[in-house]
Amino acid sequence: MKKWTIALVVSSLLILGGCGESDDEPIEVAVIPAQSSGEMDGGLSALETSLNESMEQEVAVEHYPSYNAVVEALNYGRIDLAYLGPLTYVIANEESGAEAILTQEIGGEPYYYSYIISHVDQPWDNLDEMLEQSGEVDFAFGSVSSTSGSLMPGLELRERGVFESEDEHDFASVRYTGSHDVTANAVATQDVQAGAIDSAIYDELVEDGTIDDSQIKKIWESDQLYQYPWAVPEGTDEDRKQQFQDAFTSIEDDQILEIFGGASSFVETDHSNYESIAQAAEDFGMLNMDSIEE
Repeated sequence: MKKWTIALVVSSLLILGGCGESDDEPIEVAVIPAQSSGEMDGGLSALETSLNESMEQEVAVEHYPSYNAVVEALNYGRIDLAYLGPLTYVIANEESGAEAILTQEIGGEPYYYSYIISHVDQPWDNLDEMLEQSGEVDFAFGSVSSTSGSLMPGLELRERGVFESEDEHDFASVRYTGSHDVTANAVATQDVQAGAIDSAIYDELVEDGTIDDSQIKKIWESDQLYQYPWAVPEGTDEDRKQQFQDAFTSIEDDQILEIFGGASSFVETDHSNYESIAQAAEDFGMLNMDSIEE
């Protein structure tokens, strides 16, 4: 099955301004669909059961509409925990002080990378060689809100003097496909000559047989990026944060872990692990939601 970036948010009737938390209403867990509905529903049902066993308050799991909605809900204190991409997290941190407290390890490591990939039939073996022919290259980013599919590769290309925006660049064309799998398919079919993609999603597409790794070459790899964070709104009390951390780090159910990129475990993290992303977003003028809305 294809696996996609998921964003999970836990919403509740937490009352801001020192009024305290209500234990009468359940914490509502909302999830952006990330893969096939059957596999997703099974994992979320298991997550709901696990959280109800671990948390001191009833938990109900639902879907959430979009990254933008997650950031807005964090900003206004309408949710208690949000699972979102590093870029959207640092925007929420900048706009409202949201705080990363958890992430996941995949293969025992809390890191992933941004790749720029190309078809093996293309006449270059690295990014330098490709950029020598940039005027002949149709280039694909993923979603404009993606750290690995847009921000980090875009910053690299900007620093090399060939890219500023979708309308200002040295390529034959630039497009935003909206998702990593669409980018991978566009490269595989040579609809574009190169594209940017999340390393973990690329690996999953290869494992699923969606992409033939023998037909793709990686011509650029970013530095290590910390995995997608789980963030709480500013002002969340330490007891609540510890409850979330204890609940998630104790999860060993493969059905749950699988829907979060095939995670091996959940681990604690903090904002310091995302400062390089925040700096990149600042350099690219992307530290607010208006800059990444499509």
